[in-house]
Amino acid sequence: MEGFLFQASVYLAAAVIAVPIAARLGLGSVLGYLAAGILIGPVLGLVGSETKDVQHFAEFGVVMMLFLIGLELEPRALWDMRHRLLGMGGLQVLLSTAALMAIAMAYDQPWRVALAIGLTLSLSSTAIVLQTLSEKGLMRTQGGRSVFSVLLTQDIAVIPILAFLPLLATGLAGGILPNGAISLDPQEVENAHLSAEASHANGAAQAAQTFVQSLPGWGVTLVTIGAVAAIILVGIYLTRPVFRYIHLAKLREMYTALALLIVVGISSLMTVVGLSPALGAFLAGVVLASSEFRHELETDLEPFKGLLLGLFFITVGAGINFVLLFEKPLILISMALLVIIVKALILMGLGRLFRLKGRDGWLFTLALAQAGEFGFVLVSFSLATGVMPDPIAETLLLVVALTMLITPLLFILYDLISKRLDDSSPIVADEIDSSGPVIIAGVGRFGQMVNRMVQASGFATVVLDHNPETIAVMRRFGFKGFLGDPTRPDILRKAGLQDASVLVVALDDPKAAVSLISYARKENPSLHIVTRARDRTEVYRHYQAGADDIVREMFDSSLRAGRYVLENMGLSGFEASEAQKLFYAHDRASVRELAALWRPDVPPSQNAAYVARAKELQKDLETAFLNLGEDKAKNST
Repeated sequence: MEGFLFQASVYLAAAVIAVPIAARLGLGSVLGYLAAGILIGPVLGLVGSETKDVQHFAEFGVVMMLFLIGLELEPRALWDMRHRLLGMGGLQVLLSTAALMAIAMAYDQPWRVALAIGLTLSLSSTAIVLQTLSEKGLMRTQGGRSVFSVLLTQDIAVIPILAFLPLLATGLAGGILPNGAISLDPQEVENAHLSAEASHANGAAQAAQTFVQSLPGWGVTLVTIGAVAAIILVGIYLTRPVFRYIHLAKLREMYTALALLIVVGISSLMTVVGLSPALGAFLAGVVLASSEFRHELETDLEPFKGLLLGLFFITVGAGINFVLLFEKPLILISMALLVIIVKALILMGLGRLFRLKGRDGWLFTLALAQAGEFGFVLVSFSLATGVMPDPIAETLLLVVALTMLITPLLFILYDLISKRLDDSSPIVADEIDSSGPVIIAGVGRFGQMVNRMVQASGFATVVLDHNPETIAVMRRFGFKGFLGDPTRPDILRKAGLQDASVLVVALDDPKAAVSLISYARKENPSLHIVTRARDRTEVYRHYQAGADDIVREMFDSSLRAGRYVLENMGLSGFEASEAQKLFYAHDRASVRELAALWRPDVPPSQNAAYVARAKELQKDLETAFLNLGEDKAKNST
């Protein structure tokens, strides 16, 4: 027990120290976890052979991650990804396997060993890539969705690869299991004999797995289909009654226990029928994506997922064989870089084939260029079944670990490339064939609400947006919009800027919004400009650029919330409404005054004139509310 507590303390302390440092340096949490593992493993020697056992436990974090990702995808969204799954993902696995197999054969490896090497290195790291994409907010980009599609295809491909590898065995090793079955895996034989006196629960699970494996091909297929169907049916029909039953207990921890039971139970079922637990968890997540309990499950499992994934990355770093690395560092690092370069070239070609350009193309190329955690599983399985000898397996394990260690650096390279890319040029603007008194630049949540209200009132609008998907969605609902960059002078002229009465600026890019306001004010001095701003700083910039009416994103909703608070504190609806109106008028006037004192080159807290006037205005507000209270008292008497 003391040893376990010490090891747990070492892993947790390493994570707590290394990860925040890596995050502050902009390196990402994954590189921090890997560095922590290297520090406590090869460098300080605080952990040793037990790392592999911990890694098997930590791999459950990947299962949880895929379950949570499945919760974000409805079945229809998964069906829409079918072309990426079959085309992009399938081609990536086949082409990468063929290329890496050819390189291995060029270095005098037998074709069976070379094929096993190619299959092993063709897979990428689901854990590292998805964790990094989520941290950087890239999952919803076109490149991020393409990366996810390929990773999902690879996870599915692990199943046939594991079934195929024993056929490549050049020398059969193994023995007889205690139940009389024959196994090609010597480790399985050893484990089976060692666990002959295991608990009844473990014996039952082993017996079930052995029974499934002993069935004929059609029987295994039926059991597999039955397991998948069971997950779908339970997710559709049984989840709601179970959640309602748990709700009756009114114990918060029961929700967490149920969430863990769902993931652990599905993983156990998938293991018994010979499928990937990660794939089963993903399928369950997709089934529950439309459930009202989706957010409850996400909240309960997110902390476990984060800790287990972090633990997995630490074990990868701790498991790197630095003795072998120091014996031939140039060869091993060159091999790791060769794997990354070969896969990157194939991915770049696939990206062009599937029309991924600019940042999306580079993200697709660099995110998937490494080998992945399933490589450890495939190498161990290939070694156990006699597909490859020990020296090749040890070298391959180190190459896989090195490519995973390099992956965070590839994302840093992507960030550098992304900053230098300008993806605005490939957009082909629509031909604007209509005009109106109101031009709306940007049609997100804010712009579309303004557009609907203005059109419903009978006024024509010209809507401009640079996002093709946004314009497509608008047209699907019967609203007319034009694809084009709203900050380009030629687009604005075609939209009728010279003759327009009102311009609504609802762009997400603050610099682009200020640029558009300045240009529109110069081109049409009589134009009334209404803009959206995130905070007071943006309000001041918009005022100085020439905007007339500026709406802060959260201002009106905050006023409504404040009014509800006052009503629940004892004020009448009329009194709360009057307080809201007073605050609104005072704040609008204050912003206009402070905008004249605001200086873009000096922080507000260091601008003496700004601070002094802000204090005076705050006292004026307090006095105004005091007078409002006195008026209330007079009226009540």
